Amino acid sequence: MYSLLEERLKVLGWQQTAHQLDSLVESASANNVSYFDFLDTLVKQEWEQREAQALTKRIQKARFPYSKTIHDFDFSFQPSISEQRVKETLTCRFIANGENRLILGPPGVGKTHLAIGFGLEALAKGYHVLFMTADDLGEQCQKAAKKGTMNYLINRLCKPDLIILDEVGYFSFDTLTANLFFQVVSKRYEKGAMIITSNKSYVEWGKTFGDDVLATAILDRLLHHSVTFNIKGDSYRMEEKKKAGIFPTPPAIESEK
Repeated sequence: MYSLLEERLKVLGWQQTAHQLDSLVESASANNVSYFDFLDTLVKQEWEQREAQALTKRIQKARFPYSKTIHDFDFSFQPSISEQRVKETLTCRFIANGENRLILGPPGVGKTHLAIGFGLEALAKGYHVLFMTADDLGEQCQKAAKKGTMNYLINRLCKPDLIILDEVGYFSFDTLTANLFFQVVSKRYEKGAMIITSNKSYVEWGKTFGDDVLATAILDRLLHHSVTFNIKGDSYRMEEKKKAGIFPTPPAIESEK
């Protein structure tokens, strides 16, 4: 009887329950568990297992370069970041509302870490996220142009609930990539949320996109419903190297007497 039930559970996709059926039944019998509680335990266990598997798949599809949660971020080292805005972002209401988060600051201040932390929180809440660098976008754009699949690429970039575009401004976009990015931003406007990190201030985006008018049009859509995190602290990487003695602090120069 047990073997038949286990087989049927497997056919239904209840693998977790099928593998633990004996122990579950024994535990319910020993503790005089009601029918309702027993059924509730089975469904809850199977549900949690499937949710965990779905989260793992969403994390893999997100393509993060590494996994660091928001709890790993050292906010004491970057006091310029508003904790209130961070907490508001972590609710992920900005995703449901099709809003954006822009994270600006010099290299090494934790922009990517903060973006990934927000992304992981979104994944945990059931949203679909895609991470890519500006360089990745340029490469995909060039490949799509050669294959004649630009429309497919644009549509693919409009599907995730949240797009994270990292390292905007480290190099200038070519005309093709700049125009594609404008189309993606336009299609996602008020519909799909974006997180963008950049080492450039907004006034410098004209150089990044090679066209002041295009940069203004992009910023007009990105900033309409958005919050900007402008990080003004020191570089984590440089601080770690200083602590390791790689970049020792130079001794103070004594004034001449």
